[in-house]
Amino acid sequence: MSSVQSFESWWNTIGSWVEQPNERRGGKSGVQILHPKSSDKSTLYSKRQIGHDFRSLRYPGARPTAFREKQALERLPQLGINVPELVYYGAEKKAGVWHAILVTKALDGFISLDDWYKQNIPSQVGQQLHLKLLKAIASMLARLHKAGWQHNCCYSNHIFVRVDVDNQSVDCALLDLEKARRRWAGKRAAKSDMKQLKRHRGLMPNSDWELLLSHYQQCNSKVTF
Repeated sequence: MSSVQSFESWWNTIGSWVEQPNERRGGKSGVQILHPKSSDKSTLYSKRQIGHDFRSLRYPGARPTAFREKQALERLPQLGINVPELVYYGAEKKAGVWHAILVTKALDGFISLDDWYKQNIPSQVGQQLHLKLLKAIASMLARLHKAGWQHNCCYSNHIFVRVDVDNQSVDCALLDLEKARRRWAGKRAAKSDMKQLKRHRGLMPNSDWELLLSHYQQCNSKVTF
C-alpha cells in the first residue's frame, strides 16, 4: 500500500462519481473513478466517506467503514482470494467527524457476475468454461467462510469474474468489502452469505445456482442447507 501521498492530497484528487454518495449510518459514502494521466498507470477507484462509521466490540468507538474494508483487502489475499489491490487508506477527524478515503486499483479485464449473465456470456464461452467459473466462485466463497470470514453483502454485483477463452482459464474476485468481518459462528456466517447470494444472484438461473451450491458443499461440507 502506497503512503507517499498524504491524506489531503488524496482527498483533493477528484474524479467522476461511479457510485453517488449514499446517506447511510448517519453519514455519506460514495466512489469515484480516477483515470490515469499516462498509459503506464492504473485506473483507480476512490471510496470517500464522511461520518460513515461502524462500532463493534473490538472498536466500541466509531471507525469509518472503509477501515473494515481496508482490513479485508489486506487479509483476504492471504487466503488466496482475489480482491482489488489496496493503494491507499487514510482517515482523519474534522470537527469530530471521521473523513476517510480508500483507494484501490481497478480489476482489469473483470466484469461483475451480474453483467456476466446480463450480457449472456455463458452462451459465448461454452458450457465447460462456464461450469469451471461456477466452481471457482464456489471454491472462493468456501475458502472465505472456512477461514471465519463473512462478506455480509454477498450479491452477484460484488463478485467479479474474468475468463480467458484461449487459455481456458477463469478468475474470480470479491469487491465491496466494507461490511466484511470475522465471525465466531462460522457456519452461521456461511449460511447467511449463501442465502443472501441466492436472493441477490440476479439473472443466474436455478440450474446454475444448484451447480454452484453443490460444489460449494463439496468444498465446505460442514455447512448444510
